[in-house]
Amino acid sequence: MVSQFNIRKAALAIKQGGIIAYPTEAVYGLGCDPYQQTATFKLLELKNRPVEKGLILVGSRLEQFYDFIEPLTSQQQKLIQSNRQTSWIAPACHAPFWLRGKHQSLAIRLSAHPVVMQLCDTLGQALVSTSANRSHKEPARSGLKAHQYFHHELDVIISADTGTLGQPTEIRDLLTHKIIRAN
Repeated sequence: MVSQFNIRKAALAIKQGGIIAYPTEAVYGLGCDPYQQTATFKLLELKNRPVEKGLILVGSRLEQFYDFIEPLTSQQQKLIQSNRQTSWIAPACHAPFWLRGKHQSLAIRLSAHPVVMQLCDTLGQALVSTSANRSHKEPARSGLKAHQYFHHELDVIISADTGTLGQPTEIRDLLTHKIIRAN
């Protein structure tokens, strides 16, 4: 279990435009405040990832996505809530281009990982989530590996175990249920 002090430290870094590394369901993620364009571009630069690809937002509650996506039907809400180890491509609404890239949609995931849930609850909002690695490298599976990849380029690294998934979460289209990325 991660101390509340470390969660608050990471949340403060995020609010101040910082980039953090943290454990997720399968790998370590890099995160920042999705409302901050400068922080998001800094994160994309660290990964050598083009903005056109778009990003995933993670949250602890559906309400944390409402600023970014079209309203969900009750059936869609139940589907997302019952599949917390799936990322869903949802129609975007007011989502800035630095999150959705060239798409008119946005990937979202209600996380089941306790650290992600604590972070999002403390922040009171969703968090950008992308694997902690540079493009074409294996994702970090530990805080130590995230540190090795990014040295002192991160503001906070939360050390804790990743979840039990062997691969990054599955991605599905919320409207068609088509699998975009299998896990």
